[in-house]
Amino acid sequence: MSLRATINIFHILLLCSVMGRGIWAAELRRDETYPPPELLKELQPVHDSCVGKTGVTEAAIKEFSDGEVHEDEKLKCYMYCVFDETDVLHEDGEVHLEKLLDRLPDSMHDIAVNMGKRCLYPKGDTKCERAFWLHRCWKQADPKHYFLI
Repeated sequence: MSLRATINIFHILLLCSVMGRGIWAAELRRDETYPPPELLKELQPVHDSCVGKTGVTEAAIKEFSDGEVHEDEKLKCYMYCVFDETDVLHEDGEVHLEKLLDRLPDSMHDIAVNMGKRCLYPKGDTKCERAFWLHRCWKQADPKHYFLI
C-alpha cells in the first residue's frame, strides 16, 4: 500500500471518528425515567450547596453533562464538592467507589459498573483534578448515560 493510500485511509478514519462522536453525543438518554427523577430530587440540595460553595455556573455544569468536556477549575471543585457532600469519600478524601455505587438507585447499578470499570485509578495533583478525571472518564466511557447533577 502506498503512503498516499495510507494517508487517505487515515483521513477517512479520522473523519468517521469525528462524525461518530457528534452522532453519539446526540444520543444522550434523557427521558422521564433517566436520569432517575428520585435521585435528581434527592441531590438537588447538594447541587445547590456546591454551586454556592464553588461559584460554578449552571451553564458549565450543563455543558459538561450534555455537551463537551471542558476545563473549568470551579467545575472541577464542584465535582469534588458533590462527592464530599454525598459522603462517598474515604477518610483520606479520595472517592470510595463502593459507597458511590451504594448511593445510586438499583436501576443504575449495571450502568455505573460498566461506566466505571476503566475509571478506577484517578489521576491529578489535587482532589478537584482527581474528581474531574473520574467524571471525564465516566463520560468518555458511556456518554449516553453519563450525567452531572
